Amino acid sequence: MEPQDLVRALAAAVERRDGFAAAALFTEDGVYDDVFYGRFAGRDRIAALIEDRFYRDAREFRWDMHDPLTDGRMLYARYVFSYRSTLAGAPPGRVVFEGVAIVRLRDGEIAEYSEIADTAPALASLGFAAERVVKLLHRQAAVLRDRPEAARHVAD
Repeated sequence: MEPQDLVRALAAAVERRDGFAAAALFTEDGVYDDVFYGRFAGRDRIAALIEDRFYRDAREFRWDMHDPLTDGRMLYARYVFSYRSTLAGAPPGRVVFEGVAIVRLRDGEIAEYSEIADTAPALASLGFAAERVVKLLHRQAAVLRDRPEAARHVAD
């Protein structure tokens, strides 16, 4: 499979709630680092992320990958993602946000999937209380500060 097709296959598997098909796109030790749920390592955990976490909290996913670029080692794709939340008190409309998928490739498979996402539109659509939004934003800030490439920026 071409690298560009990997991310589209991942999106399609999520849309049809096929965690095992999604996980099969990853290396045996692959990692899916989700902006909301965190890191899941290994095919079994990746399948569970999709089957259990994604579909516990939402339904009717739509995930479109746009303009994927790759050098064969890394792949970047802009995306638009939406779903209908099943969280208590969530409004009935679609929750929509955008982001960039960052994919490390190895031997024709996904070794690591991570993303940078503008989650503010999703949080606003869900009508979360300000305290809950702030808690989520603090968690995202901590993840950024803890990444090795941020070390120089948080050293002082």
